[in-house]
Amino acid sequence: MKIPFVTQAQLETITATYPTPFHLYDEKGIREKARALNQAFSWNSGFKEFFAVKATPTPAILKILQEEGCGVDCASEVELMMAHKVGFEGPAIMFSSNDTPAQEFQYARALGATINLDAYEHVAFLKAVTTIPETISCRYNPGGVFALGTDIMDNPQDSKFGMTKAQLIQAFKDLKALGVKKFGIHSFLASNTVTNAYYPALARELFELAVEVVQATEVELDFINLSGGIGVNYHPDQTPNDIAKIGQGVREAYEAVLTPNGLDQVKIFTELGRFMLAPHGHLITKVLHHKQTYRDYIGVDASAVNLLRPAMYDAYHHISISGKEKAAATEVYDVVGALCENNDKFAKQRQLPEIQVGDTLIIHDTGAHGFSMGYQYNAKLRSAEILLQEDGTTRLIRRAETPEDYFATIEGFDF
Repeated sequence: MKIPFVTQAQLETITATYPTPFHLYDEKGIREKARALNQAFSWNSGFKEFFAVKATPTPAILKILQEEGCGVDCASEVELMMAHKVGFEGPAIMFSSNDTPAQEFQYARALGATINLDAYEHVAFLKAVTTIPETISCRYNPGGVFALGTDIMDNPQDSKFGMTKAQLIQAFKDLKALGVKKFGIHSFLASNTVTNAYYPALARELFELAVEVVQATEVELDFINLSGGIGVNYHPDQTPNDIAKIGQGVREAYEAVLTPNGLDQVKIFTELGRFMLAPHGHLITKVLHHKQTYRDYIGVDASAVNLLRPAMYDAYHHISISGKEKAAATEVYDVVGALCENNDKFAKQRQLPEIQVGDTLIIHDTGAHGFSMGYQYNAKLRSAEILLQEDGTTRLIRRAETPEDYFATIEGFDF
């Protein structure tokens, strides 16, 4: 059972001030998650979480994470701008991009960000467009499939990201010749895993790779970035990941592989956008209509513009009805938005308590890849973002878009 982090009484107060739909974030939960992660990896003196800005590109959220000791991982020029504006500097910024324009590498260098090269061919490109840094990272793709036991987790061979082992080794040799003094290895093999075994298995594979690469290149390995992939229990019957067990599993792999090979100074980095934020965000929406045809449809004032994951991936997001969290799920509904697309559905044939027009719905686990994936189809406007602060008060951290915002980039017409 999923319990909202906001009470019915709190929501009534909030919705009296801010019109729905809006994204609501739980400051207390975010801080607790950051502290639990830092504690789980405290055995590694150089550990740092680089929060993936793409998951929740909201300055107030980034500031909270900065206060908890996190860095940021950026994938574009504007994400770099945001990170810089918030106050992240130099090595607190990781720049992990692909198909990167020259000006983005140049801007990353100007900020002193750690560049994570996605392709071997980018070594020459980087040299041609900017200066070579003293510390750099390269992204590895092992190819094949990544499996835990008999379960295939993902297919790296189908991914556009990263370079082969041979390319990685050659990149390190080339970069060392160009003056790079410290190196990092980065890899991402599976997305949204709900198992404590994934990160330790990934870590062991990267640690074994690191030993081989260092022996082949004699470079100074500064860090290994385990990237993302630790997921959240979107379904209420799933058991959430235990970050303490995950941290211990990575430690055991570290001590079994790196330490005996003289690499016990290597820092561990993570890049956990979804794990850090998804459970600490709700999409709050009001019921506008109840339509009965071949199915029962509950029409709400949010749409895929506000939360794209169900439409794009057929992803499950749990739904609570404020004030009816413990009521029996006696009805079956499709919960839908107003877009002119039939995939604009937050739930399909979902068993829920009886819903009435005017009810407030809480869509869970939207704190990552929720607002950030928003768009403007049907000229629908992006919603507000609100922070539920630790003291129980709320703060508007991003206002809702207006028609004026939508028309602002159009030239030649007076709106």
